[in-house]
Amino acid sequence: MVLAIYEALANAAEFGYLDTPGHGTIAFTASYDDDIDTLAVTVTDRGRWRPTGTATVPAHRALRGRGIPLMRALADEIRINTSERGTQACLTWTHLLSAPEGAASS
Repeated sequence: MVLAIYEALANAAEFGYLDTPGHGTIAFTASYDDDIDTLAVTVTDRGRWRPTGTATVPAHRALRGRGIPLMRALADEIRINTSERGTQACLTWTHLLSAPEGAASS
């Protein structure tokens, strides 16, 4: 969880405001729903999504791009919503308190 959330925050910080002069902001929320044993984390920036291939990638970033695949592998669900108002990454984990499959019950 920590790594997936870090990647969402890092992406917002590094890429959310590339084409914007000055500094930008990042919003972070987390909520746990006890009724359905689900944690939802949302990271939002107010920048502009940079579609793949639209800008020249500096040499030091050419071998990058593992953040979203990492988030997909580490979270149960990930949604990335983009609009003119910014980008929102929503990561969800379910069944957090359930015993792992194959674990002995007490």
